[in-house]
Amino acid sequence: MRYLVHMQRTREDYPGNIWATFVRTHTAHMASFTRLPSGNWRVQVRRSGFYRAATFPLKRDAESWARVVEGQARQVAVSGHAQPPKGATLADLIDAYRESGASKGGKTKTATLAMLKERLGKVKLSALCAIVLRDFVDRRVKDGAGGVTIAADLSFLGAVLKWGRHARHLDLPADLPAQARASLKHRGLETRSKEREREPTDEEMTRLYAHWQARPQQRINMEIICRFALATGLRLGEICALRVEDVDLTRKTAVIRDRKDPRNKIGNNQTVPILPDAAAILSELIGDRETGTVFGVNANSVSTAFTRACKATEPSIEDLHFHDLRHKATAQFFRLGLDIPRVALLTGHKTWVMLRRYTSIKAEDVHAALNKSEAE
Repeated sequence: MRYLVHMQRTREDYPGNIWATFVRTHTAHMASFTRLPSGNWRVQVRRSGFYRAATFPLKRDAESWARVVEGQARQVAVSGHAQPPKGATLADLIDAYRESGASKGGKTKTATLAMLKERLGKVKLSALCAIVLRDFVDRRVKDGAGGVTIAADLSFLGAVLKWGRHARHLDLPADLPAQARASLKHRGLETRSKEREREPTDEEMTRLYAHWQARPQQRINMEIICRFALATGLRLGEICALRVEDVDLTRKTAVIRDRKDPRNKIGNNQTVPILPDAAAILSELIGDRETGTVFGVNANSVSTAFTRACKATEPSIEDLHFHDLRHKATAQFFRLGLDIPRVALLTGHKTWVMLRRYTSIKAEDVHAALNKSEAE
């Protein structure tokens, strides 16, 4: 079975021995058939590094399969990408993406991929188009999802399609999600999260401490966790994951494991300084222990307890999240006079742009710093 390239080429187009090379490359037998002792037919397709094999009870089924695969091989040879398998769906691609290990990420990514599989999983890869994503966005808006959330959904979908195109060499419209994301602004959807400037006031923290002190039976020592957060600027997940063996009270340092990083989410460990207030808390909590988590609590439980306390105080504390303690701590580091590199080491921010939203340096802070400098 010989196949010529579907182009009008003649010997005159290829001088010398180039024509012979062209013919060998494009007219070689691609499929070979072998009758097995069982009576089944084994078919193999090879071409320029492309290889597929399968076994069928009937030769006509093997020949039919070979024709399809040979077509894919020719497309790969010409374009570098093969058509997705007939009937393959987005759910199949997401499953393959997960199984490959390329989908490493946090809980948000895992949950989003599950949602995409539920909402778009039945869509055949060959039918994926702008209209499909338009309808998906319509449904997400109807569900109440905001522009930031939908943009993130599309980004994760884009990662799956890019993996399929570049890692599996499938002819997939990898740019579709980016185009759909760009269209969100034309729907009046804001795709950038608004920077929060909320910090808990000293009065609000005093009320929260009083609330927890009046409930000594509470399983989580919320007051000590909040004081530690304000003394370190660590994220809630970092606080709850901190282990005794990663704390060096002599050197006043701690190793923060798998620290958040947009490019390196796993194995990004960082040794940070522990300031005096935080060191005193760690010393009391660790005692003689040599292993285990320092606080022994779950991040979700802490977040829930914090939110409940804000609602339970009289009057209630509005629009305050545990992460806002990190904002306050970071701003306080700057108010103490620490420079950007030192604050970045404490908080784990990679650039000034990332760190800037947490500074909240006010005009009075500048005057206070100047007055302090003059007094010295």
